[in-house]
Amino acid sequence: MKLLLWILGCFLQSLVGTCGKGVVFTKQPVNQTASQGNKVRLGCAVEGMSEPDIIWIKDGEKLYSTDQLFLTLGEQHWETSYSVRSVQQQDAGQYWCEVELHNQTFSSERAWITVEGVPHFLEEPQDVATFPNVPFNLSCSAVGPPEPVEVLWWLGGVQEGEPQASPSVLYVPGVNSSIKFYCEAKNTRGISVSRTGTAHIKVLPAAPVSLQILRMSDNITLSWIPGFTGHSELSTCIIQVVRLRKGPLSKHEVQVPPHLHVLTGLSSYSNYSVRVSCSNEVGPSPFSSLLHFVTPESVPSVAPKNLTFDLSEQQLSVQWAQLQEEELQGKLLAYKLQWTLGGETQEPLLFKENWARLSGGGRFFNASFQVSACTSVGCGPWSPPVLVLPASAQIQVGRSHMWVGLLLGLLVATVVGLLLTFVAQRRGKETQFGSAFKSPGAESSVFFTAAQSFSRNMTDLQESTLDALCINNELKDKLQDVLIPERLLTLGRTLGKGEFGSVREAILKTEDSSLQKVAVKVLKSDITSSGDIEQCLKEAAYMKDFNHPNVIKLIGVSLHKRPGQRLPIPMVVLPFMKHGDLHTFLLLSRLGEQPFDLSLKTLVQFMFDIARGMEYLSSKNIIHRDLAARNCMLNENMSVCVADFGLSKKIYSGDYYRQGSVSKLPVKWIALESLADNIYTAQSDVWAFGVTMWEIMTRGQTPYPGVENSEIYEFLIKGERLKKPADCRDDIYELMHGCWSPVPKCRPSFQQLVVQLEALHLGLSHTCPPKQPLLYVNLEGDEGELDRGGEAAGPKAPAWSFEAETTAEASSWSVPWQRQAEDEEKDWLMTGSRAALAIGGDYRTVTLF
Repeated sequence: MKLLLWILGCFLQSLVGTCGKGVVFTKQPVNQTASQGNKVRLGCAVEGMSEPDIIWIKDGEKLYSTDQLFLTLGEQHWETSYSVRSVQQQDAGQYWCEVELHNQTFSSERAWITVEGVPHFLEEPQDVATFPNVPFNLSCSAVGPPEPVEVLWWLGGVQEGEPQASPSVLYVPGVNSSIKFYCEAKNTRGISVSRTGTAHIKVLPAAPVSLQILRMSDNITLSWIPGFTGHSELSTCIIQVVRLRKGPLSKHEVQVPPHLHVLTGLSSYSNYSVRVSCSNEVGPSPFSSLLHFVTPESVPSVAPKNLTFDLSEQQLSVQWAQLQEEELQGKLLAYKLQWTLGGETQEPLLFKENWARLSGGGRFFNASFQVSACTSVGCGPWSPPVLVLPASAQIQVGRSHMWVGLLLGLLVATVVGLLLTFVAQRRGKETQFGSAFKSPGAESSVFFTAAQSFSRNMTDLQESTLDALCINNELKDKLQDVLIPERLLTLGRTLGKGEFGSVREAILKTEDSSLQKVAVKVLKSDITSSGDIEQCLKEAAYMKDFNHPNVIKLIGVSLHKRPGQRLPIPMVVLPFMKHGDLHTFLLLSRLGEQPFDLSLKTLVQFMFDIARGMEYLSSKNIIHRDLAARNCMLNENMSVCVADFGLSKKIYSGDYYRQGSVSKLPVKWIALESLADNIYTAQSDVWAFGVTMWEIMTRGQTPYPGVENSEIYEFLIKGERLKKPADCRDDIYELMHGCWSPVPKCRPSFQQLVVQLEALHLGLSHTCPPKQPLLYVNLEGDEGELDRGGEAAGPKAPAWSFEAETTAEASSWSVPWQRQAEDEEKDWLMTGSRAALAIGGDYRTVTLF
């Protein structure tokens, strides 16, 4: 059986040309030495196979090349060659050929290809970062063939020492500034030059850039890009966070990378500024530019306090304390008032103010009331319930409280008397001469007659107030016609509120005993120095002489003396502007419950009025710094008056940010140079006038929609500007676009603007839009009066029109938010009503500034 298998195997081997014999290499590759760039060829011949697959191997790896050739020397005799046309150092190595037969590999002898040429580098000198005058080493290594290889160093363009055998290490004792270096490797074939390295001196890093908020929720994620590292790896970064106008500066030290950090513990709906500084081995970098951001809104943290009521047969008046800004944690939309009667909770009511009047007082006996504040996120906690009691029950409770107060008062008086007696006895014993100086008896009383009464009148009180504020006599003389005694002012309802304080309706009693309706701007009670008040009075004395139909006229200033406080609160008295501010008027023309058309002539008239007012102010060397539609008022003749041009340099509301310690400024109205350098001129007011023109043409739209406040500077520096409003004529847009020139001197002056707008106005049609006789909206709202039959009087006719004509139809319709006498509840908004929704939408609180 074994013999049979052997014969079969021998037969199969005969088919391929061998039987009992192996593969024979008749030609072997031989060692070769070649100069770099020359041609090299290796040969290999195999006998004993038919069409063998001969493979070339280099350093153990198979070669696949188109330069491999096959030649037939006989029936089972084959020769192959491998060529390298231009040999390089990477071609040097060990070569052989292989062939497989019956799963057995046959190899030829090994041969070496040696490439001689200029040295090639195994290690080149690398960049170095070092401190001044600190030693360091540089390394360089190169090989042939041919050998030997010598290394020569060059430092700063100067040869360092003599050639050294490779590898070489150069010792540098230190440098004072950045310097270049390289090494040369030389053999008999030539010279190779290494890469050029640089020795850098480590310095302070540059300030981080591109600060941005990646994510805003309960926590804020801040990221930044490191600046120039100073040739030293950054290790830590310091993050400074400050809440504008409030709170201390907080610092956070973080390890880097990554270059981001999560800020926690921030107050909701608050303005913050953040900056970053990073450190390396040398020290910290300068701080980056401030990044301003506003944290998201949240629900109010506390419930309104001091819920009180005043009950009569006709109505129930409920009042509560307003929440502070940090308690609201957002923009107040409304107060929600909920009441329970007989165990049943009634439908909640929404109110814009911190009071409510509910008609039919008798139906609220024994009802309990609670109130909460609401933002766009939701409503806060409820206040403790307050029970509404009938008048008799209130009297009874009051009497019981009175008896408790009397008993406590008597007890306190008794204790104080005993203490005084005890102290007097102790004092008599403390000196042995105490009895010698006691009065021997009652002496005659001495009576004096007053030569002059010290009961001061109001003028004396103002004089003493100015003396307490250290006001000089020159300023006192100028204030004679400016200061208004507080007793002549009767404050009424609040017209609007903002960050500066509030604006209230008031009645001013003049010297001839006549009454004048005015608006009083009551500043916040956070006056900290008499210098603030003196500055306010100086500007008031200067502004009192302003007299222009398109500039709001200052009536005077009153100083409100606060009990227990050293400094009074300034109250600015201004004419009452019945028709409110221009921005609200423009918004209502588009978004009110009864929209109305405004002709192009009317819009240009608004621009012309503002330009005339600003021309007058610039002639008085007044820089407005906050010109916008919200700061332009409409008087009873529908002429625009520029307001808020002096007394409110540090008082604003709306979209603002603070640059360092500079006053808060309106970002989207401010000129490019003012954003960059904090420089304000009449030409920066011209820029704001161009934005105001855009507001007028868009009927009150917010400038730069979709662009955040923090992105405005980058947006403008790229050459971007406000787009042309729809239905805006080319000549009007060219006029406003000229106000936004990046070069202030290239902008038109207000004198030029007045001339151009006047020409535009004269060329427009005098016709008014025919669609709607309503040409204004009275935001004040006139309440009707009930006659004896309980029916309400009809709505009042409009007070004016652009053509100064009152049509017969004007008395047959009402205006948005005009309150009628038949309304069951006059001063509160039912849930779901359009007016209630307008609190957070189209409605804008009317202010005079």
